Amino acid sequence: MNEAIRGLRAVRHFLPDEVPRPVLERIVDAARWTGSARNRQPWHFVAVTNPQVRKALSGLGSYAVHLATAPLVLVLASRDNGFSDTEFDMGRLTQSVCLTAAAHGLGSCPTTLHPAGNVTRAAELLGLDAGWLPRHAIALGYPDPAAAHSPTAVPQGRRPIVELLTWLP
Repeated sequence: MNEAIRGLRAVRHFLPDEVPRPVLERIVDAARWTGSARNRQPWHFVAVTNPQVRKALSGLGSYAVHLATAPLVLVLASRDNGFSDTEFDMGRLTQSVCLTAAAHGLGSCPTTLHPAGNVTRAAELLGLDAGWLPRHAIALGYPDPAAAHSPTAVPQGRRPIVELLTWLP
């Protein structure tokens, strides 16, 4: 598992090939076993392949633009339940989806839809019932190995353990 976590990278460039429905269903089946506070499982998945809806979702956050070109966008909606640990649970769920997708040969890139008005717009686009908040989406597809990777201003690598871990006697 350590190598799966170390090797997981955000993928924003995909081949146009569709993600087969059985593959996505296996990913969701695995991810649904993610732990949640008090086993509430406060989530709902929406698979989006429609190009117009993916394009609309790509405008609903500062870093969502890549959703337009992904063959599949998996939107993760959380129950508006008033519990502060729901967002933590959604982060756990997102990691489960991304790791399972990688095990199936897919690339992924999670995105937060924001601010609140964009979450409301996403709920409308997806036809979600009241009380469901689509704050997170994951672009999924087969990575395009020929895509040019632009330079990044984001630091590379990971901070050393000595900077991250404090032991209290």
